[in-house]
Amino acid sequence: MDKRLLSILCCPVSHKGLSVADRETLGQVNKAISAGELQNHDGHALSSELHEALVTDDGKTLYPVNDGIPVLMAGEAVTLAQLKSASP
Repeated sequence: MDKRLLSILCCPVSHKGLSVADRETLGQVNKAISAGELQNHDGHALSSELHEALVTDDGKTLYPVNDGIPVLMAGEAVTLAQLKSASP
């Protein structure tokens, strides 16, 4: 992701800054997607593995990046607290 673009992007809801999700976070997210345990804010289950995503500075919300384009719509946001509740 272009660092200049990333420096001007923010969460459309909280207005917090965004950073590229690390491999560990993407791995946890993709594991939850495979298990059918992850939903976006609109309540739709995620079905496709994410290759890239952005995370708010507080680490609470994730936004998918599709084909290099950040999807910064509130309904597409994923609350990362779901990962903790999905873990045994």
